[in-house]
Amino acid sequence: MSTPARQRMDGGWVLCAPMRMEAAELRRALPGSAGTVLHTGVGRRRSERATRSATVTDAEALAVAGVGGGLDVALKPGDVVVATEVRAAPWATDPRPVPTVLPAAAVLAGALRRQGLTVRTGPVVSAERLARGTTRDRLAATGALAVDLESAWLLAGPAGRPAACVRVVADTGAVIQPSTLGHLRTALAALPAVAAGLDEWAAATTVRRVLLAAPRSFCAGVERAILVVERALELHGPPVYVRKQIVHNTHVVADLSGRGAVFVDDVDDVPEGAVTVFSAHGVSPAVRSAAAARRLSAVDATCPLVTKVHNEARRFAEHGDTILLIGHAGHEETDGVLGEAPDRIRLVQDVRDAEQVRVDDPRRVSYLVQTTLAVDDVADVVAVLRDRFPDLAAPPSDDICYATTNRQRAVSEVAAACDAMIVVGSVNSSNSRRLVEVAERAGTPAYLVDGAAGIDLRWLAGVHTVGVSAGASAPPVLVDEVVGALSGLGAQSVQEHTAVSEDVRFMLPKEVRQ
Repeated sequence: MSTPARQRMDGGWVLCAPMRMEAAELRRALPGSAGTVLHTGVGRRRSERATRSATVTDAEALAVAGVGGGLDVALKPGDVVVATEVRAAPWATDPRPVPTVLPAAAVLAGALRRQGLTVRTGPVVSAERLARGTTRDRLAATGALAVDLESAWLLAGPAGRPAACVRVVADTGAVIQPSTLGHLRTALAALPAVAAGLDEWAAATTVRRVLLAAPRSFCAGVERAILVVERALELHGPPVYVRKQIVHNTHVVADLSGRGAVFVDDVDDVPEGAVTVFSAHGVSPAVRSAAAARRLSAVDATCPLVTKVHNEARRFAEHGDTILLIGHAGHEETDGVLGEAPDRIRLVQDVRDAEQVRVDDPRRVSYLVQTTLAVDDVADVVAVLRDRFPDLAAPPSDDICYATTNRQRAVSEVAAACDAMIVVGSVNSSNSRRLVEVAERAGTPAYLVDGAAGIDLRWLAGVHTVGVSAGASAPPVLVDEVVGALSGLGAQSVQEHTAVSEDVRFMLPKEVRQ
């Protein structure tokens, strides 16, 4: 077990196990210094009595683990339910505890999956007696995944401290029956792995402060591109085809797919004459020609700042320059710009390429930049190019877009005050990956996640201050989920650090203006 976890246990976390056999299995995975496994007893009365004990009331973090009954027909014995909320059955006698919301459930679920368990997240409901037959059906109708006899009362203590609830499905018919003893053994066998995951969770409950970098999340170009697809769906109805991902974010793509957008790799995959949107990253002239040949009703959602780079590429090419495009091979934006003058543009990915690139005439050389690169990396490459080609011509204005620059500046400032940095964004998002690199350059461990479920609790062991940002293509709601998860781990303060304000807006293409 990690040292931070042991330090946290000394501060006092408690793992409640209603049944003696549950407590025995949980203790197998937790050394004596790794917190207190408390056998609380079965049912509401014993649970309420346990919550009045000093062991529970003084706990800095409290978890409940044990077996339970599965309410969802898809659950099987041995499956694990991590509660997003714990509530009493609707007909529980008064006083009925207020439902306990557990915002770190998705993060804990990830730790348990790493232990090899099959995990679902959702509500857990506590009943005052064994739930059978129609009673069980009524509980399932509330949306709960599992039922037990204790969690709602065990977690009804002080608000604000980290809390967790994990139930392993022992059966899907009644809580415990003699006929399900085999299933009970299966469920009990999973508890040591549950304890190991909860140990990671406890080690991460040192988080006390969240620093939000601003600006973060959607930029004007991303908002415009998403709105183009939404408007096209409103005007024409589904399906609307989109060449490549409209922006590089899995959640955005999934949401639009659910509303009728069809994402394709090439215009050849689109039925002739269909409404087709070009993504925010831009396309080459060859793609536009192919779309016209198929008589596609094309709507261009290219970010205006990417369009600017395309225009500069054409001007430099007409001037007879060899154009050095600083960017990443295979990125849709660079592919599109390269297509403007493939015989005159050379791709330069890094300093090594800058040292080796060949040009036709050293007196006629210019450079352009992919809009989502890290400012410092580009500066290093340009410095080498200027040393080799003194007459190197620059673009009329910075190619790295304002949103990229602003988010990198905010991350750099926030990372300096943090123990760890979490960046929300998809792995294929260039600007999101650059934010991670910026934080790491500031000396802060940084991690890229698609959402709260991607947080590895081991990153946060012993961490007190966590910085949070998001790439320009990441929805703000995902940031909210990450902040909620960190609050569920104990963060008591959420502060925003604004490096610069943004008020940029881009006009929609005429094809989708209302």
